[in-house]
Amino acid sequence: MGTRKKIVAASATAVLAAALVVSTASSALAAPTDCSYQLNTQQRWASSFCATGTGEHRIRVLQRHFLPEVGLIPIEGPWVPAGSTSFANISAHTTISVWVETRG
Repeated sequence: MGTRKKIVAASATAVLAAALVVSTASSALAAPTDCSYQLNTQQRWASSFCATGTGEHRIRVLQRHFLPEVGLIPIEGPWVPAGSTSFANISAHTTISVWVETRG
């Protein structure tokens, strides 16, 4: 086999190997889905749960301090895998927004 054919064969092999790695990684790192959250302002907690996917999620809460000069209070739970619950204690201040953050 000539040098040129060897180079073409090696390049094709490298491209196929890279494509295989990318396709395997994308399916292995699917962001969590079927996510929901709960907020309990009386007991002062928030939680998130994602039923499917292989990535991680966490609960995020944004509250406004009663003193305007203090501003906003960001609260976040720990990153947990799909199928687990992310939990965070919140304050008695006004809740502005609640959401589930995912990464995959």
